[in-house]
Amino acid sequence: MKLRNYKFYLRKAHRYLGVFIGIQFLFWTLGGLYFSWTNIDQIRSDDVRKENHTIDLGAGIGSPQTALEQFRLTDPTAQVLKLQVVEVLGEPFYEIAFHGSDGKVKTVLAAVSDGRLRAPISESEAIQIAKEGLKISPKVVSAAYLTPEMIGADHEYREKPMPAWAVTFEGDLTMYVSAETGQIGAIRNTRWRIFDFLWMLHTLDFKARDDINNYLLRAFSVLGIVTVGSGFALFFVSSRVFRRHRANRP
Repeated sequence: MKLRNYKFYLRKAHRYLGVFIGIQFLFWTLGGLYFSWTNIDQIRSDDVRKENHTIDLGAGIGSPQTALEQFRLTDPTAQVLKLQVVEVLGEPFYEIAFHGSDGKVKTVLAAVSDGRLRAPISESEAIQIAKEGLKISPKVVSAAYLTPEMIGADHEYREKPMPAWAVTFEGDLTMYVSAETGQIGAIRNTRWRIFDFLWMLHTLDFKARDDINNYLLRAFSVLGIVTVGSGFALFFVSSRVFRRHRANRP
């Protein structure tokens, strides 16, 4: 094949690959700029979230065994996975994580004083927990009860303890409170949502966001290498040194 034909096909391949892959390169660059120029504490809302403090167990702390015994009365066959002390609205509780009869991990709260099991978090309690978890005092706009069936894998509260209360404040700030444990699972704001969208375009995982081994990302990575390689090849065959070498060949 003649040299000009090589150049023609290289230019054509590089041009169309550049347009196609260039869109994804633009997304990657915009994402990189946003990631590097934003404060991760503001994205996570750590700047408005109150820091955790030492839990005061008080003088009436009881044995964890008492709490486990109370729990066994409700579900004798449950397999306990973890027990820890947490605070809910100023009171200490044993948080008992276990495998339910359906195989899913569930959690209940038991008072540290007498092992009494606590009822799930109500809407008013979730709002109070959300308000007390912030350094600022925005107005509450709404509170919604979320179950796994109500949200998809691409939801902003994915892979977090469910069911949960979504307490939304003015300023597009949403705090998610576990209905079982009363703990704050996540805080989402506009900065986080922009971050999440750009990260989705970065990884090309449109659901969980964290699967960097998906085939779409692999395909674009390979096409990126091919595009760069075609550019180098085009530069080489168009250089004077290469043309002189071809001209001097017998």
